[in-house]
Amino acid sequence: MTETKTGPTAGTSTGTYEAVVVGGGTAGLSAALVLGRARRRTLVVDEGEPRNAPAAHMQGYLTRDGMPPAEFLAEGRREVEGYGVEIVRDRVTDVVRDGAGEFDVTTGSGRTVHARRLIVTTGLADEMPRVPGVAERFGRDVLHCPYCHGWEVRDQAFGVLATTPMSVHQALMVGQWSKDVTLFLHTVAEDELSDEDLRRLAAAGVAVVPGEVAGLVVAGDRLTGVRLADGATHERSVLFVAPRPVPRTGLLEGLGAELRETPFGSYPVTDPTGLTSVPGVWAAGNAAGFAEQVVNAASGGYRAAATLNGELLLADLDAAIARGQG
Repeated sequence: MTETKTGPTAGTSTGTYEAVVVGGGTAGLSAALVLGRARRRTLVVDEGEPRNAPAAHMQGYLTRDGMPPAEFLAEGRREVEGYGVEIVRDRVTDVVRDGAGEFDVTTGSGRTVHARRLIVTTGLADEMPRVPGVAERFGRDVLHCPYCHGWEVRDQAFGVLATTPMSVHQALMVGQWSKDVTLFLHTVAEDELSDEDLRRLAAAGVAVVPGEVAGLVVAGDRLTGVRLADGATHERSVLFVAPRPVPRTGLLEGLGAELRETPFGSYPVTDPTGLTSVPGVWAAGNAAGFAEQVVNAASGGYRAAATLNGELLLADLDAAIARGQG
């Protein structure tokens, strides 16, 4: 992966940016591209830990279908830097809102900068089910999103690891890509499935196997089966799981942003542009919601940046008018 540019000497302050983008994944780079093209002095602070790093390829992004995520982000950084945007590999550790409604941003390297506006695109982390082998094979033959990977593994023998009753929906969904699907109930008791669940599973031809999953069976470097705690083994080539999403909302919480509870974690309350309840702070990508795919994240970053730019334009014009009247 192409490395981003290193920042100024630790412990120094480098003045004011019109916008600081926290996070350099798809949403952050999309926002930075818009801001750079709008001639805004912009800083992107990126930890370099994109959510889709385990995947060899990304799918569903028009003209970039099948592109490796690392290559996609490297090309994005190249484009953004071409418009004068500064990108540093670092971590934002603290943000303080000042009396003027602007922000002092501190990074892990000790750098402090001032930002007129913020776009937070810190994303989320996927916490894997605690089954041996699952985390190690995630993004290869242990998958979570059929829209992202279903076509590539179509017509293979699928397993679905149930960790909540919602896993029934996942099993029904992946049946669009294979007619050989087995739902392993794992931590879900049989009596947690409703009659409607059972009817739908039967109609879809999904086999239901009770019992805890103890591990995976791997031959060479290929998943070949799922092993239950009682020792029984079921041949499977692909296992779909539902990671627990852990939103990275610490900075937003520290600023006092209002959060909303969802079945997939707590996310900031935003308007359609991504503006949070904190004036001057936008959220985009998986920092704003669980279901933001790469294409959605790019769109969210674009909307946030365009709105931010318009707000700064009017604020500066109003300030100029006020000075003239003074």
